[in-house]
Parts: sequence; C-alpha cells; structure tokens
Amino acid sequence: MKHILLLILISITSLTAGGIKIAVAANVSYAIDDLIKEFNKTNPNTKVNVTLGSSGKLTAQISNGAPYELFMSANMRYPNKLYEKKLTSSKPAVYAQGSLALFSTKNLDFSKGIELLKDDKISRIAVANPKTAPYGKAAFEAFKNADILKVIKKKFVYGESISQTLSYAVTATDIGVVAKSSLFSPKMAMYKKNVNWVEVDSKLYRHIDQGIVILKNSSEAKAFYDFILSKSAKKIFKNYGYTTE
Repeated sequence: MKHILLLILISITSLTAGGIKIAVAANVSYAIDDLIKEFNKTNPNTKVNVTLGSSGKLTAQISNGAPYELFMSANMRYPNKLYEKKLTSSKPAVYAQGSLALFSTKNLDFSKGIELLKDDKISRIAVANPKTAPYGKAAFEAFKNADILKVIKKKFVYGESISQTLSYAVTATDIGVVAKSSLFSPKMAMYKKNVNWVEVDSKLYRHIDQGIVILKNSSEAKAFYDFILSKSAKKIFKNYGYTTE
C-alpha cells in the first residue's frame, strides 16, 4: 500500500512540477537570477532553464528550431522579426529600457564623456558586435552622432555579446562601451560611477527597448511572461539600472 501511495505521489509531482527553457539576451544575465528567485516565490515548481547569448545569435537559433519557450531580447527588432515569421505565440512586448555606459578599470577622465574615447591614452576599446548585439548597434549610433567613429574605429575590440564586451573591458582593453545594467551586478560593486564609469549621453542614441515574446505557449511560459511585465519584476530591473517607463 505504501508503495502504491509513493508511486501516486511521484506521478502527481511529475505532473505539477514544470520547467521552461528561455533564451535571454546577455545584458540581462546580471539580473536574471534575482528575477527567477522572485518568480519562484509564487511558482516554486517551475524550473527556469536559461540560455544566454547575443540577441542576433539567439534569434538565429530560434529560427532554426531551437526549443525555447520564451525569448527576452536586448531590443524589439529581433522579437518583431520572429513575430512576422509566425514563429511566436504572442506579440512582443517591452519589458525594460537599457542604456549604455563607458567603463574602465583605469584612471581616466570620465568628465569628457564619449569624447574620452578619442584620447591618445586609449588604444583599445571594447564594443559589442553591432551585427549581433543591439547594444553594439546603439554604441555605433552614438559614435556616429558624436562624430567620432572615424577617429576611434581602429581601436575597436569586438565582443560577440555585451557580457563578453564587459569581460574584455575588465581584462583586455583600456575602456569598454557596456550595458549600464552590468555595472549594478554585485561582482561590479567595487567600481564607482564617475570614477570607473559614466553613462553615455542618451541623446546620442535611441532608447534600447528590450522585448519579450512567447515562442511556445504553456501555462509556465505564460506565467513567467506575465511576471516579467509585473511591478515586482520592474522593481528588480530598476535595481539593475534599467528604466521601465
């Protein structure tokens, strides 16, 4: 009898415990653990499996049949592209707005803003690949609008994602153009605003509207989607330097 009850309990657990696979833009990697912890307070039986990468590469994987149920992109372009191809189960929605920052471990004059990148002391600049990373595209837009692209282009060291770009900025280059959100990670707490980093003037590039879309509908996917658009998730995004207007 005990054996039968145990089998029933295992069966019930397997039915109630679910899991979802989500594709997440690299810039969200710093906030995603806190987001999942908050989500699991009300959805304790849903395991969230995360694959991180550049939005462009994740979109290519999804287009080729990767079994993700949700996609959190670094901009709206890629989710909209998937929606147009009828590869989604919902319309894309904006969950947060990201912004750019200049970051360095070196002693630099951040009061110069983006003009600092022209300095002769800076020979290598980490920047995300604009072909695959929305933050890289935004950085190039800022360079062009500040009329410094031609002067600094030879200094670029490209990261395939914004998280790789941050890694290069810490270890391999003089400075990097990174996601502001990455600087709110506990691992980056030692670095201070106006000492190690400064925001890029938001007038130099369009707001980075980050989009979420359901790819394969399920109760777990819908629950996580609704959570990401909720007030509790917005509070976490704000703690990591995003805006959520």
